[in-house]
Amino acid sequence: MRIAFLASEAPIAQSARGVLVSRYGTVDRQQADVIVALGGDGFMLQTLRETTDLNLPIYGMNRGTVGFLMNSYGESDLMERLDAAREEVIHPLRMTAMDRAGRQHVAMAINEVSLLRQGPQAAKLMISVDGRQRMAELVCDGALVATPAGSTAYNFSAHGPILPIGADVLALTAIAAFRPRRWRGALLPSAAKVRFDVIDAGKRPVMAEADSVSFKDIDWVEIQSERSIRHRILFDPGHGLEERLISEQFN
Repeated sequence: MRIAFLASEAPIAQSARGVLVSRYGTVDRQQADVIVALGGDGFMLQTLRETTDLNLPIYGMNRGTVGFLMNSYGESDLMERLDAAREEVIHPLRMTAMDRAGRQHVAMAINEVSLLRQGPQAAKLMISVDGRQRMAELVCDGALVATPAGSTAYNFSAHGPILPIGADVLALTAIAAFRPRRWRGALLPSAAKVRFDVIDAGKRPVMAEADSVSFKDIDWVEIQSERSIRHRILFDPGHGLEERLISEQFN
């Protein structure tokens, strides 16, 4: 099995890569059968984005903080763990955003696409689903659309639902909704196309983020699951995303 070891810039991740490379060797990612990513969840998301065209399984080992998408770190039995690992497939979200200057931006998000107020005043958003207006005005600090993989991240912090990987739905969650009061969002089919139109964008500017990629002064955003892209993540048996999602709800 040809392994490409990738590591974040954190010293602990770089040190781990040195140990593992000396023990197992490494190849360039283009020649690899599997990628081992050493870092935290942010580095895993970065690795998934950078290796989309390779269609390789990625096995993460936690050398970061939370490590929700990572396995525990270990040096002695890596080949056995890779052989036994189970694969989860995640489809990202495609965000198309138009800013007030007429520039269009496209970005992918594995966790969520979020709209956030850019100034001191609350944002005002109109929400449409599959071309049909569903909410004329949401007054809020922001709103987001999350995948099942991202439902335990920002979405969960905003009191959105945790989604099982096999649920085939997306979470639309409001962030500090003011009107309608206490509106907590909606569950949508994974094939739904969600559109946010920013109301009074000059007075109430809004920024859009696809995971950590952000664009300011947004006029509108469209979000849809990109089914043609398959991110393959490997987990140790019994510690896959399904188990982690369930465990998170009982912590």
